[in-house]
Amino acid sequence: MQTVLRLTPIALSLMVCHSAARADDLVLQRVLIDGSRASQLGIADAANAGSLSQKQLEMRTVYRPGELLEAIPGLIATQHSGEGKANQFFLRGFNLDHGTDLRTTVDDMPVNQRSHAHGQGWTDLNFLIPELAARMDYRKGPYSARDGDFASAGAAAVTYANRLAQTTTSASIGQNGFARALLAGSPEAGGGNLLYALEVMHNDGPFTRPDDYRKVNAVLRYSQGYANNGFTVSAMAYRASWNASDQIPQRAVDDGSLGRFDAIDDSDGGQARRYSLSGVWRRTGADQASKVNAYVIRNQLDLYSNFTYFLNDPVNGDQFSQPDRRVTSGVDATHTWHGHGTGVNSDVTVGLQLQNDNIFNGLYNTRRRERLSTTREDHVVESSLGLFAEHQVRWSDKLRSRAGLRADSYRFDVQGGASGGGGPARARDHQLSPSLNLIFGPWAQTEWYLNAGNGFHSNDARGTVERTTPAPGLARTRGLEVGVRSELVPRLQSALSLYRLDMASELVYVGDAGNTEAGPGSRRTGIELSNYYKPFKWLSLDLDLAFAKARARGAGVVAGADRIAGAVEGVGQFALTLDQGPWSGALRLRYVGARPLVEDNSVRAAGSTTMNGRIGYRLANGLLLEIEGFNLTNRRDSAIAYYYESRLAGEASAREDVHFHPIESRSLRLTLVKKW
Repeated sequence: MQTVLRLTPIALSLMVCHSAARADDLVLQRVLIDGSRASQLGIADAANAGSLSQKQLEMRTVYRPGELLEAIPGLIATQHSGEGKANQFFLRGFNLDHGTDLRTTVDDMPVNQRSHAHGQGWTDLNFLIPELAARMDYRKGPYSARDGDFASAGAAAVTYANRLAQTTTSASIGQNGFARALLAGSPEAGGGNLLYALEVMHNDGPFTRPDDYRKVNAVLRYSQGYANNGFTVSAMAYRASWNASDQIPQRAVDDGSLGRFDAIDDSDGGQARRYSLSGVWRRTGADQASKVNAYVIRNQLDLYSNFTYFLNDPVNGDQFSQPDRRVTSGVDATHTWHGHGTGVNSDVTVGLQLQNDNIFNGLYNTRRRERLSTTREDHVVESSLGLFAEHQVRWSDKLRSRAGLRADSYRFDVQGGASGGGGPARARDHQLSPSLNLIFGPWAQTEWYLNAGNGFHSNDARGTVERTTPAPGLARTRGLEVGVRSELVPRLQSALSLYRLDMASELVYVGDAGNTEAGPGSRRTGIELSNYYKPFKWLSLDLDLAFAKARARGAGVVAGADRIAGAVEGVGQFALTLDQGPWSGALRLRYVGARPLVEDNSVRAAGSTTMNGRIGYRLANGLLLEIEGFNLTNRRDSAIAYYYESRLAGEASAREDVHFHPIESRSLRLTLVKKW
């Protein structure tokens, strides 16, 4: 809660004086009602860290819930399959697949799923309800001892509100079969607040075979007390089903046998379920503060995919199924001692993070979702213990530091393997991760940062217990960064950072094939620039640019073939947001740069540029009418592209080709919101 408490002096004084507001989220709504970005001078430990308020998140135009993370400068969220599947993420020269190296939490619960059937760190954010997001905190690089697994490229923490300013109902309709309804409120109950939300949604998309994405989503939360002294208990439930139009080969589109929105296997798709129960308890005094969070999450997924069509089986096709059933439980606890009155202010924080995943998953050959054979079945129990300590010191008015040390221990227990007949296999791994952040200034409303630290991501348990070539349980990363943040120009906030990130191994477990794919070490270097300008109370401008160079390095890397496939070389966003009288609106231009698709850079994916926007008008009696537009220029770009072998029906042999998933065509959505 330290980030919230420091957002503004006004918010801090309101909380200390125990104002009538019973949640930090309501305080933030009132203090930052004009949507201004809170200053991070004297607060953030790096140029790449920040916090976004509820008002700022509300102003974004998102096609799918995962795109809310694009509020983080330099991050791109896209999709290469049906709407119910986890997003594809790009950040700092990483093709993060479905979330590896991007630690994501919602209300302190981990979203990344370890040793997942489809991909390590699977991050399904489709259960997220944007209207409940009170704030989002983010940072990039392995410079915080608190983050741990999957945080090497970055970390995003979404916090739901404990209390809404008003009860909200909304109804939306749009092109391509889109419909959505939401009801949310937070009445007082039993000396606290009972927050509830129910969301239902349907979307077909522009595809020849409609996605027929159906979602039901619910949240129920009871909270009592204040922002820094109280507790919450939350229950969430999410269910969805969909058809999938996976990536298609460019050759079939070029010869006219396939349209951009066609599919080759029209039985691809899936079903997902997520149920969770969590609780957070906080206690804060003048000299110390404590926080304990506990959670239990039940995730279920049935995923059917066919990326190579008839490459391996010319008769039945190459569709495969990846079911995943898991129960994730954990406890996070922190305690902070505040030192003051000695001339040097300091905080010492210690923390404990326990997590256990009990997983049943598999890989099966299927035809039109009917099982033909078993490639492997596994029962995985993965447990981890993380301990960390951080020492934050304000040495003077012009020098601050945060030093941290983290210790992690992992235990991997796998039973199953090929055809599900393997006996138990076990592995362990551990790692120490130090970090240091130095902050100089401010001078002339400008701060300078130096950040260094070690991090890691865990590898799939099935790869770590292989008897022939086992993968390391934890893949180490090392980061170094220099940055500057300035508010010297009135109403302009700018941040610039230069970074380097080394990864010991790009080795990953390929869930689609059921084996470990070897990979060398890597180095990513880059530059990021973020600007936020608010010339008037009713107008704000954002410009974010990021460029990255990703290269494989180490033994086995051939000269001229050191590119990392899928590593985006540049991204950018420009946004204009206005809120004047009854009118509000936003226009957002997003650029995703070119990238190599093979290691020798002989095949590349072109960049893409899209434009989204919205216009809103406040009617009488708490009514708001909004029109949202997506891909307004109707660009025919690709959301994602790969290069690999496939075989179509009627082809005599396999062919290497670019396989792409198109961005959605231009579409409009109309929303009516009622608040009281």
